[in-house]
Amino acid sequence: MDVLELKRLCREIRMDVVRMISAAGSGHPGGSLSCTELLTAVYFTQMRVDPANPKDPDRDRFVLSKGHCAPAYYAVLAHRGFFPVEELGTLRKLHSRLQGHPDSKKLPGVDVATGSLGQGVSLAVGMALAAKHLKKDYKTYVVTGDGELQEGQVWEAFMAAAHYKLDNLTVIVDWNGLQIDGRNDEVMSLGDLREKLRAFGFQLMELEDGNDIKQVLAALNAPVEPGRPKCILARTVKGKGVSFMEDQAGWHGKAPNEEQCRTALEELEASV
Repeated sequence: MDVLELKRLCREIRMDVVRMISAAGSGHPGGSLSCTELLTAVYFTQMRVDPANPKDPDRDRFVLSKGHCAPAYYAVLAHRGFFPVEELGTLRKLHSRLQGHPDSKKLPGVDVATGSLGQGVSLAVGMALAAKHLKKDYKTYVVTGDGELQEGQVWEAFMAAAHYKLDNLTVIVDWNGLQIDGRNDEVMSLGDLREKLRAFGFQLMELEDGNDIKQVLAALNAPVEPGRPKCILARTVKGKGVSFMEDQAGWHGKAPNEEQCRTALEELEASV
């Protein structure tokens, strides 16, 4: 897919996210919209996966550590062919495979169930370490939130990634600056995140605009430094693409009503 096709796909995924959450009456639009380019670029330009064989032992692995942003993840998986796009309308419905957080036992394409923040990076490190142990060439990608980095377990996992020289691991930080209670720096400041990640042994790549698909692709395609895990620190906008949601902590976990949904879809339709 070329850049224009990817931009159009990101628009479709954002529209799916808005529709899904509005129809469900609950969900997390802000973070789902901020990580759209990150998920799309990974699944449509990087990962070796086969929707017809989702359990292929040689497939690349993915962990959505910020599991509450499942709507974006589900939309990406559906457009990638793991299940019908029409099923997106069942989000959070009784007996649906599309629960509020990803469930690896129910939905093809989901490698691990997530939702308890702070644990996904550890799971991804374990997957990458397993590949090294088994002498497999599959890669592991994990998307985590900046608010999630307030969890101590994340930093233990970062230390392990560097110690075991996991150059088959890519950590992507959705750095939108907000969490459910407000601005990250006001809730629990992360300090100089760039220098911390470098000090923890990462090959660090910072994106000034993590919602620019070109920048995301450049970082993902950059050569890996042997023996060092890669971290892409991507500055994004919470609620990206919907003007009244952008950079608003109040849209962390709130569903748009019918009128707001219609307005959001009109904005997104005109965005590319």
